[in-house]
Amino acid sequence: MINSKQRSYLRSLANTIQPIFQLGKNGFDDNFYRQLDDALEARELIKITLLPASGYSSREASDEICERLGCEGVQAIGNKLVIYRKSTKKPKIELPER
Repeated sequence: MINSKQRSYLRSLANTIQPIFQLGKNGFDDNFYRQLDDALEARELIKITLLPASGYSSREASDEICERLGCEGVQAIGNKLVIYRKSTKKPKIELPER
């Protein structure tokens, strides 16, 4: 679990990154989860755009992804969501202390 100070720090980092995934009408499938898992391992912090046809709110999508992949939901606003998971091989982001 990350605390509010760490979440705030991650939100500030996510402010400058571009979304690298879109969730559309096909919803969640194994391939989508596999690509997200690989991206989280490589980048640790990713932003996802939800298309209107997806049928999910940003909070619902964030909860679903985090439950499946064991990551942390950092932010879910409008049609964008940000998730974080520390890399097991090459951690890049140094979180502030608690």
